[in-house]
Amino acid sequence: MSIRPAFISDPQLLDELEQHGKVQLFEPGQSLIEPGQHIKIVPIILQGSVKVMRTDGEGHDLLLYYIEGGETCAVSLTCCSTSSPSEIKAVAEERTQVLAVPVRKHEEWMNTFRQWKDFVAQTYQKRFQELLHAIDDVAFKKMDERLLKYLVLKSKQLKTLELSITHQEIASELGTSREVISRLLKQLENRKLVELERNRILVRHNLESFLEQFASS
Repeated sequence: MSIRPAFISDPQLLDELEQHGKVQLFEPGQSLIEPGQHIKIVPIILQGSVKVMRTDGEGHDLLLYYIEGGETCAVSLTCCSTSSPSEIKAVAEERTQVLAVPVRKHEEWMNTFRQWKDFVAQTYQKRFQELLHAIDDVAFKKMDERLLKYLVLKSKQLKTLELSITHQEIASELGTSREVISRLLKQLENRKLVELERNRILVRHNLESFLEQFASS
C-alpha cells in the first residue's frame, strides 16, 4: 500500500513519511479524535473522508467541515503544537485510510521541510475559511437553506446520491430538532428534490441547481 500523499513531491520528505508514518484504517462512524483527547499524531487522509464536529457538554454535535484525501485537520495541528486536549470530534464518514504522523516528526519537519510547512499553512487557511462559512450559516442562514447545502455537500463528499442517514443525525449535525428536519425534508420531497425512505435519502440531480436559485433569491 502506498503511503505517499499526492501533495508531497519532496523526495526526502516522502522518505520520512514512508519511514515514520503509520497507516490506520477506520470504519464508517468510527472516531479518530474525541473531545478531551490529547492528540499524539497528525492524521493525513489517504482515502475516504472524515467529518469534524464541535460537541457541547450535552452531547450535541455541530458539523464544522469535512476532511478528504490529501488533507489534515487544523484543530489537530493546533493541539499538537500547544499540547492541549482536543475540543472537536472527528468521525469517519466512510471506510477511511489515515497516515498517522507522530507529533515529534511534525514539529521536526516544520523546521526542516518547506513543503511540510506550506502544507500546514495551507491547511490553517482553508479550515479558517470553512469555519467562517460554518459561522455564517448558523448566524445568517435559515434552516431550509442550511439543509439544502448540507445535502448537496454530503452527497458530493461521499460521491453518491443515496445518503444512508437518519433525520435525527442530520438534526444533530445542524444543531436543530428532528421535527424541523423531517418537516423540511418532506417539503423537499413534495418538490421532487429528494426521495425519503427509512434511514435513507435519495438526492435528486436537480437539488444543487435548486440550492443555487434558492441562495440567490
